[in-house]
Amino acid sequence: MMSNELPFWQGSPPMALLDILEFPDPRLRTRAVPITIFDAALSRLIDDMFETMYAAPGIGLAASQVDVHRQLIVMDCSNDRSDPLVFINPEILSRENVGVMEEGCLSVPGIFDEVERAQRVRVRAKDRDGKAFECELDGIRAVCLQHEMDHLDGKLFVDYLSTLKRDRIRKKLEKERRDRPAKPDSAEVSAGAALGR
Repeated sequence: MMSNELPFWQGSPPMALLDILEFPDPRLRTRAVPITIFDAALSRLIDDMFETMYAAPGIGLAASQVDVHRQLIVMDCSNDRSDPLVFINPEILSRENVGVMEEGCLSVPGIFDEVERAQRVRVRAKDRDGKAFECELDGIRAVCLQHEMDHLDGKLFVDYLSTLKRDRIRKKLEKERRDRPAKPDSAEVSAGAALGR
């Protein structure tokens, strides 16, 4: 068990690729808790999450997806990695213009489906140094933030789909995981293992 007041990320080499949990892993259902310590360990985790997200490749990653159940999201919806965004302890203040957009998820690899979300949001959060800010996001950035915030609540985009679709996806991913060759030991790090889990 870990206190919010203790450092929660230790022992990782710089710029490590983290293991991303995949549906239906029950750890993805854990609700994230707020971050209270803004230190070098947090900064290293943020860098590792960006590196993992870019390598996947993806446009957003929540700490919950790498088995660190803290309220942290990294995003970059640009084509050239020029718009890295960090949201710590994010809170959506307003939502507008609900629409449908196709989504995918690094924790549900290879699966895409339409989800209804607000196309514009106003969010309050903290940056990597603990400084509070507010901003408006629209289009893909608004959708991405809402998708990642769901992860912090233990929710996945497949939860918006029918039970039948969700069961089919679960079975497909479990079969693919069984058929996948085992990973050799490498520089990849499980964030959960770094926490002593």
